Amino acid sequence: MSSDLIEIRELRLMALCGLLPEERDRRQPLSFDLDIEADLTAAATTDNIQDTVHYGLICEMVAAIIEEEQFDLLEKCAEKVAENILGFDRVNKVMVSVKKLRPPVPQDVTSCGVRIYRTR
Repeated sequence: MSSDLIEIRELRLMALCGLLPEERDRRQPLSFDLDIEADLTAAATTDNIQDTVHYGLICEMVAAIIEEEQFDLLEKCAEKVAENILGFDRVNKVMVSVKKLRPPVPQDVTSCGVRIYRTR
């Protein structure tokens, strides 16, 4: 079995995610990095979009989840995204990294986040 990857980097979406009142009432920027393991041999041979995992559809699906749902924790957000990506045909494994780009901490940090790995 092949261990090819489709990579999506810095998918930025505005989300309701957090425990603080301002995080529950006002959307904040999150950034997603996704590594999607799938066998891409057929797509490399046929050059047909039907033989791969369509990254445009993955981005639309993640955006819909973030638009429709609210999360207390980044862990739950990442898990929901991973579960849905594993629902796509051909996907064997997924890594989901999600970062708050403006985390509510007094220290000077660029981002805070989580990374999870899930297998079908």
